[in-house]
Amino acid sequence: MHVTGMVHVNVNCSDFDRSLAFYERLGFQLVAMVPETNTPEVAAAVGMPPYRVRGGLLHLPGESVLLDLLEWQEPSDDEPPYPHLYHLGIARIALRTSDLDADVTELREAGVELLSEPAEVVWPGQPTARIVCFRDPDGTVVELAEIP
Repeated sequence: MHVTGMVHVNVNCSDFDRSLAFYERLGFQLVAMVPETNTPEVAAAVGMPPYRVRGGLLHLPGESVLLDLLEWQEPSDDEPPYPHLYHLGIARIALRTSDLDADVTELREAGVELLSEPAEVVWPGQPTARIVCFRDPDGTVVELAEIP
């Protein structure tokens, strides 16, 4: 294998504009809109029939991994995301923060419900980190981690 890094993480949403505003509040910036449709070969490559989508690629300044935020218009599925984090597959997105307390205050002021109060994560031989989790507008779990 010749894997050299990560390219993007895909988050599906029910309302692109609402979710874009949410992720912009977290510091993401829109880099490019994705094409509404693509070739049948691209659809087949991602295991889908020909599709119509509204979405964009977002990044955090200084980071190379992109967030691929997509509102599937055709086909679409309104099924909510997983109800808990112990299901199979990708569970959450963890983002690094330099000031967890300030971010928690800002999230609360914006009406974002936290899953719990910030918690300390203790790993033997490592500095103590602090985390907090919350859900995006469609229920995807996002974690903020303050790592010394």
